[in-house]
Parts: sequence; C-alpha cells; structure tokens
Amino acid sequence: MSQSCIIVTGASRGIGAAIAESLARAGFMVGCLSRSGDLPHRQNASDEVRSRWLGAACDVTDASQVRAAIADIQARCNLPLAGLVNNAGVHMEGKSETLPLDEFDKVMQTNANSVLIGSQSVYPYLRESGGLIVNIGSFFDKMGVKRNLAYCASKAAVGAITRCLAVEWAPAGVRVMNIAPGYIVTDLNREAMSTGPLRAYLEKRIPGGEPGTADDVAGLVTLLFSMPGQFLSGETIYIDGAQSIAH
Repeated sequence: MSQSCIIVTGASRGIGAAIAESLARAGFMVGCLSRSGDLPHRQNASDEVRSRWLGAACDVTDASQVRAAIADIQARCNLPLAGLVNNAGVHMEGKSETLPLDEFDKVMQTNANSVLIGSQSVYPYLRESGGLIVNIGSFFDKMGVKRNLAYCASKAAVGAITRCLAVEWAPAGVRVMNIAPGYIVTDLNREAMSTGPLRAYLEKRIPGGEPGTADDVAGLVTLLFSMPGQFLSGETIYIDGAQSIAH
C-alpha cells in the first residue's frame, strides 16, 4: 500500500469521483476537493476505499481557498503529498458571435486558471521529494467545435500549462501530464449519451461505436501515478477511442 496522498479536484461526482475511487483502491489516501466538500458519489465503493477519502470544500478558482484546503488535507492525512489531479471543470456552449465575455471568463477561470492555481498550491509540497501533477484536459483542445469556443480555448490552455510547468519544474523532480478524454459517460450525462441524436452521432464517429467511461479515465490516471520512472512528462495523452484521428 502507498504511504502517500493525492489531491483530486472536482472529486464529488463524475470523472473526479471515479479517479478518487481508483486511486484509493490502489492504496493512496485521496484528498477530495469540491465546492460542496462532499465525498465522492460512488455507490459501489468499499468501506476500505471510503476510509481513504478525505473531503474538503473549496472554490478551485480561489487561490487562498485551494491552499487552505490542501493544507487541511495534508495535516489530517499526515502523509507526504505524491501529487495532484486537476479535474474540476465546467462546460458552457453558445454561438461565438454572441458569447458574453463574462461566460468566456468563467470557463477560462474554472478550466484553466484553476489548473495553475492548484499546481502552484501543491508545488511547495512536491518540490521537497518530487511528484506528479495530472491535468484533465479534453480532445476538444485540438478541434474546432461549433458553439464551444470557450471550452476549446480553455482545454488548449490546459495543454500549454502542462508543457510549460513540466519543463520549468523538472529540476525539482515534479512531472506534469495532461489526459485529454473524448466523449465519456458519467452519471451526469448518461441519459443524453444513451439515446437520441448524440447516441447516433457517437456510434458513427467513434471507431468502436461506444463512448468511454469515467473508469477508463480513472484507470489511466492511476496508472500514471503507479508506474515507475521519471522520464515521462509534459505530454498530452488522448483517450477518445481514436475518434479525433478517425478519417
């Protein structure tokens, strides 16, 4: 069992909750950050897994709140921090010609600014003995998607932040990776992805005919934290069923 702790933002539901469960099953203590401070909503999680979760409430766009939440988790856990998963995010869509700047700013703050805030907040802990930061981006980072200007821009920024931090923090032994999912089924979107036009679109566009699951993403995150070696850093790994490269 690992004697270290990993912080996960946006851990109460969806992909973040799956990541928190997977990391706990791998033996890590997991600091679960969310606006509500709720522990992950995972119905089938075992008591042992749940015993490895520590919840804390914070707004990931507020640096002082994030720093306080991480310090609180570290003190309660009383174990070294091994890393951070910047998962929290928001999705808004609308016509680009009428996109309000305040909505654009909100998406950028939640999806991109929060990645920098979380990384800066955890860096003092990681630079002592090294560690890993995993950012959750999106395969929209390299695509032109109608009505998704803000979201695409924010996820492209996540990839750029990943590359820059990986280069700058490598001498301190801190690695930074970006995981870019495609269409992923979660408890929040299961109905939309199961029937109707979106389902028909996914069956046509994803080579395997099926969207991914939150557990697919969680397994990849856990693999990155579990695998040996220090040379993999700064990369974006796409987990989209080959949709973005299908011709």
